[in-house]
Amino acid sequence: MNPKEKALELFPDIFIGDEKEEVRNPYSGNSTMLEPEAVAVYDLIKGAEVLGIWKIVQQGCDWFKQYYPKEYFVLLD
Repeated sequence: MNPKEKALELFPDIFIGDEKEEVRNPYSGNSTMLEPEAVAVYDLIKGAEVLGIWKIVQQGCDWFKQYYPKEYFVLLD
C-alpha cells in the first residue's frame, strides 16, 4: 500500500491536495518539502494536538515514521 492509500485508509475524511508544500517546524525553524498526503497528515496531527485527540496524533506520527522518516525527524520529533 502506498503512503496516500494508507493515509486515506487511516483517515478517510482528510483532504489531500495536489501539490508539494514546504512545511516549517514551529519550534526549530527547520523546514522540509512534503508530498500532498504528508501535508494532509501533518495538518491533521497538529490539529489533533490542539484538540487533545492523542490517538489521532499517535496514528499520524506512526504513519509519518513509516513513510516519511526523515521528514518526521525534521517536523515532529
